[in-house]
Amino acid sequence: MSDSTAIPDELQQKMDALLKRLNARLLGQEQVVRQVVCCLLAGGHTLIEGVPGLGKTLLVRALASSFGGTFKRIQFTPDLMPADITGHALYDMKEGKFRVRKGPVFTNLLLADEINRAPAKTQAALLEVMQELHVTIEGQAQAVPTPFMVLATQNPLEQEGTYPLPEAELDRFLMKVQIEYPEREQELALTRMVTSSSRDDLSVEDDAPILDANAVEDLRAAINSVVIDDACLDYAVRIVRETRASGGIRQGAGPRASIALVRCARVEAVFNGRDFVLPDDIKAVMKPVLRHRIILSADAEIDGMDADGTLQLLLDRVEAPRI
Repeated sequence: MSDSTAIPDELQQKMDALLKRLNARLLGQEQVVRQVVCCLLAGGHTLIEGVPGLGKTLLVRALASSFGGTFKRIQFTPDLMPADITGHALYDMKEGKFRVRKGPVFTNLLLADEINRAPAKTQAALLEVMQELHVTIEGQAQAVPTPFMVLATQNPLEQEGTYPLPEAELDRFLMKVQIEYPEREQELALTRMVTSSSRDDLSVEDDAPILDANAVEDLRAAINSVVIDDACLDYAVRIVRETRASGGIRQGAGPRASIALVRCARVEAVFNGRDFVLPDDIKAVMKPVLRHRIILSADAEIDGMDADGTLQLLLDRVEAPRI
């Protein structure tokens, strides 16, 4: 990183240590770890999608233990009510007045496990807090702790009894992260690690925190000062606008996607040891930022295209600035 780096050495070391810790827990998923940490440092929320058994919940638990802040988990089910998430007011007979019982959203890291198993009314209970960082209970706004991050998981295979996330809620997630099967060597190492000892080597409860809430806030503030020139800013906006003109996309991404692309590109620049954004940083984060913000056309789906393939074709058409 240059002498004018926006990230002090101490914070840079903590960020590198965080990545190393998570990669040691989630073997063979370096890109997934990088994207989730990117969301944390960019101040956004993450939707994690993958088949069971790939470590989605383990990743969130490991991040929580490394973070040193508060962590809560909600198992989304068809009978989950909005008040089970946000909290509610109770009448205290002794005091003769209402008291607010805060729900699990009042935490630093919130794991919304299998979010697509709850009905739309319950899913919508997350909308206000994800965007506004507060919950309204009995007409009173209650602020959540900072930093605050929602990490939601969903299983792409079992669709029976699930409720697809509405576009308004999908747009609240900074990234949609997809976890794939690990390579053979990583799966072999994972199996050896877990079965070579009688103890649970996937346990994270005893891990010492690497960051605290103040360090996360300091990192976020420093990343906001990473330089992005007008050419790269225009490049990010042109990519998003192209999703609205592409023949293979029925519904393109909105202006919130342009903002998300820039925020994530700044973090990617820091990951790469720079305090300024290059077009390659924008390209690196483009798919996880946009894949859940577009709806493919019927012709594209008939042709067997998926969101990532369509976005790659789009990226190839948009000329990158020469820097």
